[in-house]
Amino acid sequence: MLLSILRSPVRSVLACATLCLAFAGDVSAQSAPTARILLQKTKRGDSQKVLTALSNAGAKVLRNIAPIDTYVVSVPQPALKGIMRALANTGLFTVVETDDVAKGGSVPNDPSFSSQWHLNAINAPAAWDITTGKATVPIAMVDSGVNPSHPDLASKLMPGWSFLLSNSNTADVLGHGTATAGVAAAATNNGAGVAGVSWLSPIMPLVVLSAADYAYYSDIANAIIYAADHNVRIINVSIGGNTASSTLQSAVNYAWNKGAVVFASAMNASTSSPYYPAACDNAVAVSATDPGDVLSSFSNFGSWIDLAAPGNNILTTNNGGGYSTWYGTSFSSPIVAATAALALSVNPGLTANGLVQLLRQNSDDIGAPGFDQSFGWGRLNAYRVALAAVSSVSVDSISPTISIVSPIGGATVSGTVQIQGSATDNIGVTRVELWIDNQLDSVCSSVTYSCSWNSGSVSAGSHLIKVKAYDAAGNTGSASESLTVAAPAGSDTQKPSVQIVNPAAGSALTGTINITAIASDNVGIAQLSIYVDDVLKSSSTSSSATYSWNTKKGGAGWHTITAKAWDPAGNTSTTTINVSAR
Repeated sequence: MLLSILRSPVRSVLACATLCLAFAGDVSAQSAPTARILLQKTKRGDSQKVLTALSNAGAKVLRNIAPIDTYVVSVPQPALKGIMRALANTGLFTVVETDDVAKGGSVPNDPSFSSQWHLNAINAPAAWDITTGKATVPIAMVDSGVNPSHPDLASKLMPGWSFLLSNSNTADVLGHGTATAGVAAAATNNGAGVAGVSWLSPIMPLVVLSAADYAYYSDIANAIIYAADHNVRIINVSIGGNTASSTLQSAVNYAWNKGAVVFASAMNASTSSPYYPAACDNAVAVSATDPGDVLSSFSNFGSWIDLAAPGNNILTTNNGGGYSTWYGTSFSSPIVAATAALALSVNPGLTANGLVQLLRQNSDDIGAPGFDQSFGWGRLNAYRVALAAVSSVSVDSISPTISIVSPIGGATVSGTVQIQGSATDNIGVTRVELWIDNQLDSVCSSVTYSCSWNSGSVSAGSHLIKVKAYDAAGNTGSASESLTVAAPAGSDTQKPSVQIVNPAAGSALTGTINITAIASDNVGIAQLSIYVDDVLKSSSTSSSATYSWNTKKGGAGWHTITAKAWDPAGNTSTTTINVSAR
């Protein structure tokens, strides 16, 4: 499958102007996993009693503003509300309030910053008062490569890969990738050129887009997997095709299951038809806005859009070494991706889902109230996202405890095996994974987990089974054992039976619904998969499979749901129903 981008570069460099913003407030504590409280003691309050009450509450005194009898204290973020209630109930204070932050607006010294309207549109300067990113949070740019000698990009590049040349030469073959990379993470505050959204994030160039302006789906899928396997959690794909693909969906899911998020441009055809990978489940589809904060005339739209960001006249880096303005959703997407990198910089414990929800919930609702088809959940606000990321920081450093109860280590198994046990944590377990021979096999239910494993997928003999548990702060715990897989005996020619139990055939659906399929076989079920419009959505190695389908992603109209079952001998059965989405 060939996939091409739609873009129209405008080669005019904007004139620079000086922009001066006043700084206000002390924001240094924003990067710490604590909160601050202001407490004004009563006129006749006993200072010693005040200090005792603060100590008992676990509050640390940072300073005392003596003329107004006000203490500035820090407390653990998760305990903020409880400590404020407790201190208010002592009767020692006339004021108990949070030490909030006034927006300043960090202005970098890049001479063309004042011509980058999109950075003020998303409130980036205020976000930079909180964080300018971290070198430990790279951004993978799945594109046409990056100019390795550009003065605003050379210092930002990390090793990547060309899926066109099958080597490490990631030089830009088209010019598009250099432009999108500059939007996300151009070297900033370096006295030259333009500013990027995430100042300190490295860029991993992954080359899939050819000099002829097309890319194969297989190369894009490989690039997404490559980034996830190299522990990159922010992946930008400013490319799109109008044909759905199981391969792209599987790659996006693979990254998601490893904690990475794919951000993708909605594309520039002024249509509501879904484009991929943006319209894939678990991908963040980004539409474009213009300086008037309305949908750009070229931008795609529809029920599959997640967020919007500026896309008109974006001043950024050029392949030849200079700068010019570009437009397209190709530039909206890296703005959102780089803002996600800012969020991870202050709270690396965010899960993939937690990160996406943070972006959605802290966007500016500029369209119809709530979700709408032009802007999704809203136009990006980097400051609100960064501030929310700080507020969500957990001071938890305790790893989950996990055990494998069944089967017992050393046991001989065959067919479908249920790996069972329990996982506990002081705050809560967010995720349990099953790893076979150091390769991720599946994601299981949390706490009291049960993971189905098709032992027929590996050779006979000894295999290492590992179960990992994660909490919201990113702490991990694991347990492992060895099991022996028995060699298959005899042959089986009987096909399994399979049925879709929800939804009913012909149903009219809206919103998010659960698709449920069940299967049975004389020997056992090796795999049960669910497809929507011939695109693989979910697979299970048990006799039941469920997939939560957001009908908005697929668009209105009739859709085909298919369930397919395999037994250990490779016999298969398929059933299909048609439903409509509104």
